[in-house]
Amino acid sequence: MKYTIGIDLGGTNIVAGLVNEKGEIEEKIAAKTQPEKGFDFVTDTMARLVKELFTRAALTPAEVSSIGIGSPGTSDKSAGTIVFSNNLNWHDAPLVATMKEKTGIDTYIANDADCAALGEFAVGAGEKYNSMVMITIGTGVGSGVVLDGKLFAPAGSSATELGHTTMITGGEACTCGRKGCVEAYASFSALIRDGNRAADAHPESMLAELRAKGQALNGKNIFDCAKEGDAVAKALVDRFIDFMGQFFVNVANSFGVKVIVVGGGISKEGQWLADQLREIVVREMYAGERFAPAIVMATLGNDAGVIGAAMLEQYQ
Repeated sequence: MKYTIGIDLGGTNIVAGLVNEKGEIEEKIAAKTQPEKGFDFVTDTMARLVKELFTRAALTPAEVSSIGIGSPGTSDKSAGTIVFSNNLNWHDAPLVATMKEKTGIDTYIANDADCAALGEFAVGAGEKYNSMVMITIGTGVGSGVVLDGKLFAPAGSSATELGHTTMITGGEACTCGRKGCVEAYASFSALIRDGNRAADAHPESMLAELRAKGQALNGKNIFDCAKEGDAVAKALVDRFIDFMGQFFVNVANSFGVKVIVVGGGISKEGQWLADQLREIVVREMYAGERFAPAIVMATLGNDAGVIGAAMLEQYQ
């Protein structure tokens, strides 16, 4: 059996997995990223994890066909570089050449959200479809697109940052430096910002009560307050879901896929949220229900990025 190695490179942690031909993780290992120590330290750490996977699985490098790395930021697969990653403080970092030199194994790179999408497409929630868009909603809004069985990541391009398309021109400030991005309205960061504003304005609300008890607002407890009938929280969550839904309409109109897979922390809300989002998409999209995509929650959890990275060679 031939194996591949997938690496999910984050600003805080690095997770590496040995993946078999069925897309199953047979061994997994992790380490702290420590990006402040520089590019050489981080790539040394990844190379060490690769070697530890060989030891654990009693494999030789010849039995591993490739390494795939999902990295935050913008990658250029033709140059083999991470053009920019603010989480890692990398600029034109020669990741492919460096990892090939340190491990002796062919290496492929892509954005981390693209890798998560590829994992879900290959063996997760999107595996029965030919094309899909994955939207991850947590602290930010990430996205990955698979069209006709291929990851949509053109060489030399920063695609696809759908979370940084415009929701409201001149609207709320986004961490990217623009105003009005989808991420400034349909991320948990945006929901928490608006939750704190609502708690300030409505001291009688459950949101304000949570803060008075010393609990910081987060995506989960804001949704919980809404489900428990708090009018202020419900209005906030209803507006948040509408922002998500309108974003999904734009995605459906733009790509014409049969499914949108929802990942990130929001996916824990499950089917009731998926149903509401699809209702908005059916009602609002250009072609109506006949061409409206299914809305499904991701199934691979934190393993999606590792599995998708391991499959980069196959889906080039």
